[in-house]
Amino acid sequence: MKLILFNKPFQVMSQFSAHETRPTLADHLAIPGIYPAGRLDADSEGLMLLTDDGQLQHKISHPDHKEAKTYLVQVEGKPSADQLQRLSEPLNLGDFVTQPCEVKHIYAPDWLWPRNPPIRERADIPAAWLAITLKEGKNRQVRRMTAAVGLPTLRLIRSAIGPYSLASHPLLPGEWVELST
Repeated sequence: MKLILFNKPFQVMSQFSAHETRPTLADHLAIPGIYPAGRLDADSEGLMLLTDDGQLQHKISHPDHKEAKTYLVQVEGKPSADQLQRLSEPLNLGDFVTQPCEVKHIYAPDWLWPRNPPIRERADIPAAWLAITLKEGKNRQVRRMTAAVGLPTLRLIRSAIGPYSLASHPLLPGEWVELST
């Protein structure tokens, strides 16, 4: 059984099949028979797990198993205590209400790589970093949550899935490591 930790670069599609305009996982991983256990949007970066084991893939990615996923989120603005509280509680996003989650105001980790291209910087509007840990993962959920409380997402990096993290396996974008299972 193979378990691959991959640091998905910005603008790479979370698929092996060809895409009209963007690179895909196939441009970075030439390992036959592996499949992603979950997805990341093209404009999100960070940890993806890939495996050749269907049961493991299901356990990692299926919402019934509630595998915690941590995202590092650079937001526009300085978060208030009220905004952090609102993010951590069930939040009505219109088509669904989020589950409670863990939210912390953090400093950017020292292992974080610069994004290419860089995010837009505004001299008159501060930016801050949050660590958000969810046990669900609906489409564009983190971006929608931060926007709903007035903190638009500038950069989104998944840093951990369950016990696997980029902090303990520092990989640059496009790099991967195979773990023994």
